[in-house]
Amino acid sequence: MSQNSAILYCHCAHAQAVPDAVRQAVWKALRASGVAFEAVGDLCGLAARRDPRLAEWARADRLTVVACYPRTIKWLFAAAGAPLDDDRVEVINMRTASAQDIIAALLPDGPAPAEPDRSAEPPPGPEGDWVPWFPVIDYDRCRNCQKCLAFCLFGVFALDDAERVVVAKPDRCKTHCPACARVCPHVAIIFPKHKASPINGDAVDEQAEQRQPVRVDPKALLAGDVYQTLRRRGAPPGAGADGDLPDLMERLDVPPEVIADLRRGRRQAQTNPEDKPADPRDGENA
Repeated sequence: MSQNSAILYCHCAHAQAVPDAVRQAVWKALRASGVAFEAVGDLCGLAARRDPRLAEWARADRLTVVACYPRTIKWLFAAAGAPLDDDRVEVINMRTASAQDIIAALLPDGPAPAEPDRSAEPPPGPEGDWVPWFPVIDYDRCRNCQKCLAFCLFGVFALDDAERVVVAKPDRCKTHCPACARVCPHVAIIFPKHKASPINGDAVDEQAEQRQPVRVDPKALLAGDVYQTLRRRGAPPGAGADGDLPDLMERLDVPPEVIADLRRGRRQAQTNPEDKPADPRDGENA
């Protein structure tokens, strides 16, 4: 490899998106190889914090990222303010490639005969309890329609100085909830740890999208009353909201714990109205 080349390995510490046998085999092979490489516990967490190391890696003459889907890596780096040059970056996808093929690509000459003195433990994930689950915007597909901004109930999205939608508060996103990706009409929102394509960053198959689209039109849900249904999540039995929630949750892939958070938030607002957070959707048409 050239003098200013780098291998970056992500252990995806907070998810099982990468098969464990694959990541363990690749990690052990790299550690035993004698080849210089950087290992991080969770690249998503670094991107959310805009870690300055991403900019350093992006400046390498040649960067090999051993992680997940190329589309995900491209936009994670961009979200961190460290855009990648496609001509100088290779992404090896541990979610789809076999350990044997990955190791052969990384170590074409085979491992070194002696194992370097490195820790046998994989790199830890980010400090703290927060699981780095948050949306990443693919600006090659985004048309700035702002439906995600209007839809999100937790203030994850905002507009920058150029009036472009950005992920401003990634830590406000609810773990395992990909609902904003479901309502994006351009399939421009990625959740790197999601199980399903193309929300997980896989390439978008336009023909498959026509047959069985991942996107859901909020106005077509519940006769256009999706936001009102969410706001009425704590309504008494028979008021309509609770009966609609199961269908809403299934269509938008919203996990039950998110609805529980919404219920708690509503009850808190009823008890302490002055503490109710501002809702950017109030007064707007969904």
